[in-house]
Amino acid sequence: MKFTYCPDCGSELMEREIGDEGLIPFCETCSRPWFPLSYTCTITLVVNELGEIGLIRQGYVSATNFICVAGYMKLRERAEDTAAREVLEEVGLKAEKIIYIDSYPFERRDMLMLGFVALVKKDKFCLSGEVDQAEWFSYETAMANLKEGSIAKRLCEAGYAEVRGLL
Repeated sequence: MKFTYCPDCGSELMEREIGDEGLIPFCETCSRPWFPLSYTCTITLVVNELGEIGLIRQGYVSATNFICVAGYMKLRERAEDTAAREVLEEVGLKAEKIIYIDSYPFERRDMLMLGFVALVKKDKFCLSGEVDQAEWFSYETAMANLKEGSIAKRLCEAGYAEVRGLL
């Protein structure tokens, strides 16, 4: 998100050279820069003790593709806690372990996606109202059901390689 007006006083911001950051929106009234920012979110690959991957489908995201569990971080919430909370809220499974994998800028929506793996015990899914469908897949089938080039597919590949030895 790039600011046009100061979030504190409402004054129109002017571009100002800020160190080696280049031109940054600056409030002359408050004497402060307003650096562009991204919304911080987590994206989580759900993996059970059998090595199966839990993917979800949400109609408002895609009518055809499966995705990983994802959600926005709440104010003052740790990223690991966000990942665990979203897994519990969206599919009703308690994360036994949360492992950070990588970060993924999602420029189209001004998001920074922090990628995790949640290790869970296999159980039936208890879906939130946001989730239309959830299924357990083998790694190969999960990869086939994720959109080519997507952050979810990149997370699945990297995350599964990271936890394979823990299963």
